[in-house]
Amino acid sequence: MKVILGLGNPGREYERTRHNVGWWVIDALAGVWHIDSWRNDANARIAAGRFGDAQVRLIKPLTFMNLSGAVLKPLLRRLNWSFTTDLLVVVDDVALPVGRYRLRARGSHGGHNGLKSIEQALGSREYARLRIGVKPVEPEHRINDLSDFVLSAFGKHEREAILELFPRLTDASEIWVREGIDKAMNVHN
Repeated sequence: MKVILGLGNPGREYERTRHNVGWWVIDALAGVWHIDSWRNDANARIAAGRFGDAQVRLIKPLTFMNLSGAVLKPLLRRLNWSFTTDLLVVVDDVALPVGRYRLRARGSHGGHNGLKSIEQALGSREYARLRIGVKPVEPEHRINDLSDFVLSAFGKHEREAILELFPRLTDASEIWVREGIDKAMNVHN
């Protein structure tokens, strides 16, 4: 079973924010792959379905960002599931400009509270991630308060740049499901 976990915050006030880009991608994948059987679990919205030959589970944590790792605990008890090969985390990244993305097989949390929580839950940094740039493209735009910035909404052109990435983000996710993170990185990075 392949698990794609999109990071975000619950609540209408966060739907259009930079921090919720992970949820946007999960919703897009569900649409493209025709997975519409969403259910509420204890602390997540989960949809299960198939992509090709693979069983896929799409997850949106209903906890706030800094507690995102809690949704992985039930998966860690599964004998036939390994986070090193079967987990892809979709996350916003303030180090990448809007319109850019990067796949990584492992790495540090880089100060991202959602990734910190996942790292704590897994006890490891050895999981794949799809990082989506949310940094403003304009060099004169300064980020004074990181928390306020990631909880702010995209401007119209920024939002359009993110939405234009969706076909490539979908392709990257599909390659990851079929052939793993190394192949996805070779094609998309």
